[in-house]
Amino acid sequence: MSSPSFDQRDGVIWYDGEMVPWSEANVHVLTHGLHYASAVFEGERAYGGKIFKLDEHTRRLHESARLLDFEIPYSVEEINAACNALLREQGFEDAYVRPIAWRGSEMMGVSAQQNKIHLAIAVWDWPSYFDPAQRLKGIRLDIAEYRRPDPRTAPCKSKAAGLYMICTISKHAAEKKGYADALMFDWRGYVAEATGANIFFVKDGVLHTPTPDCFLDGITRRTVIELAQRRGYELVERHIKPEELDDFEQCFICGTAAEVTPVSEIGPHSFTPGEITLTLMNDYTKEVRPAKAEPQKQMAAAIS
Repeated sequence: MSSPSFDQRDGVIWYDGEMVPWSEANVHVLTHGLHYASAVFEGERAYGGKIFKLDEHTRRLHESARLLDFEIPYSVEEINAACNALLREQGFEDAYVRPIAWRGSEMMGVSAQQNKIHLAIAVWDWPSYFDPAQRLKGIRLDIAEYRRPDPRTAPCKSKAAGLYMICTISKHAAEKKGYADALMFDWRGYVAEATGANIFFVKDGVLHTPTPDCFLDGITRRTVIELAQRRGYELVERHIKPEELDDFEQCFICGTAAEVTPVSEIGPHSFTPGEITLTLMNDYTKEVRPAKAEPQKQMAAAIS
């Protein structure tokens, strides 16, 4: 049974300082953010009624807006309070949180310096990003046609709406072939990231992850690095060539939506979820949801 359309759900959306009925939280068709992608957003998860690393997400939202040359008319503290108030209002313990800021409809054209800056926040129930059974075995990734752009051509440190256009195209193409997602290379041909998540590899007990010099250094990515350091794992950030993919034994992706998800295939390359992947998956679950049961035994059973 399909889920309800996202414009017809129950509850409210925080919109420019007010709680607005969900179906009434609308914008005009000539909104600048729709035509010219002058919008920035965040993806956050709440676990047990608490939004994980909310302040970091909100500060990144502000920085993303600055990089797109606009200022959000609400402070970090006000946005944090609004997110928490909305989570309570919606009555969710576990949920996805989506703040978005955009230029309005006062001017229509490439230049829109006088347009009002809007901010909205929505909260909804969103379970595992990938099929749970598939996730336990490791998901399959295609290799995307499009690449992450040269940072001299786009504000790659901003979580800007327009930067996700090629992600949508790439994920659609992968799903049509039966894959769960796609791996994207960067403009130089190095391994970059999945369409909405950062990527890690394991070889001989050492973690390897691409240097985020032309794509987002994710908050979940930094969390995983902290968890790896606590475990004493050696971790190397570097440029990774596509021809190295055959050399790695394990692979996983991570992001707010994806959390920590093992990967079993990238195109012709195969991986087996192993101890380091399962440990970091388990550690991440503990970090965000301390009271929940460990998934490691389930993982071990699924891949045995």
